[in-house]
Amino acid sequence: MSELILHHYPNSPFAEKVRLMLGYKNLPWKSVVIPMVSPKPDLVALTGGYRKTPVLQIGADIYCDTALIADVLEHLQPWPTLYPEPCKGMARTLAQWADSTLFWASMAFNMQPKGLAQIFDHAPPDAARVFAEDRKAMNGGMARVRAEDAAAAYKSYLRRLSDMLDVRPFVLGDVPCITDFAMYHPLWFTRVRTSVLADILSATPAVLDWMDRMAAIGHGSMEKFSAPEAIAVAAAATPLPLHDDTFQDEHGIALGSRVQVRAESFGLEPTEGELLAATRMHYTLRRTDERAGTVHVHFPRIGYALKALDTVKPA
Repeated sequence: MSELILHHYPNSPFAEKVRLMLGYKNLPWKSVVIPMVSPKPDLVALTGGYRKTPVLQIGADIYCDTALIADVLEHLQPWPTLYPEPCKGMARTLAQWADSTLFWASMAFNMQPKGLAQIFDHAPPDAARVFAEDRKAMNGGMARVRAEDAAAAYKSYLRRLSDMLDVRPFVLGDVPCITDFAMYHPLWFTRVRTSVLADILSATPAVLDWMDRMAAIGHGSMEKFSAPEAIAVAAAATPLPLHDDTFQDEHGIALGSRVQVRAESFGLEPTEGELLAATRMHYTLRRTDERAGTVHVHFPRIGYALKALDTVKPA
């Protein structure tokens, strides 16, 4: 197996989700720290446009979105599983809710003035403004939830999570599953990165105990790596054969077409390339970069839009 290279930054909650999954799977990995805001030229050399965090690289294969990254880690190391029977459907569904509804309620609460002040306490004077402008550019017109409204929702979600943990140590059983990792990372941000707001967790001690159990998993064996080194790895590698290439056509777009894939709601920067796969679970695009060479960029189907590019030039 080629080395796993995670492109991330320390404050990213979704990166914390993957860092913990790597630790749970006992998979060694290399750490490339990327900028928190654009421009991200080294990352985009690999992805072709996608710039959300984190991104997993295996040689010349680039995996976008933590939902897909979790599936990749499961394929590489099936045990301990992230998708236990007989509740794997429930686990995936709850994880999707956590990565969207719970995450955005948490972050709207975390990003109130007290939280932002802590995040950027030791940063340059204009760092908070640059961050806000960057995220505004990524949100694609998403409705902004006020911190007061988010707090009410967040408290309700924490109580519901606490109820789930009344009779078992993890959300769906005796061991963690994908649901635990997806529910943990927004709360981790509150507890660790905006700790001035962490009193919201105090009303649910069962949640805090569960968070301690999750944090104890750790990040496994990590080695620092540079962005130029990662790009050199991609340039020297050949993309892996597709282990799932069953074509599921929902768009009338043939394999081999020039296409664009982008997120549906947040982080709308598109990636363009040749459509190599459109399976029930993912898209794969082939693209070439002058530094990274030929790479395969992979996206989950859920949450991402596929569009054919017009190749007919005007007369």
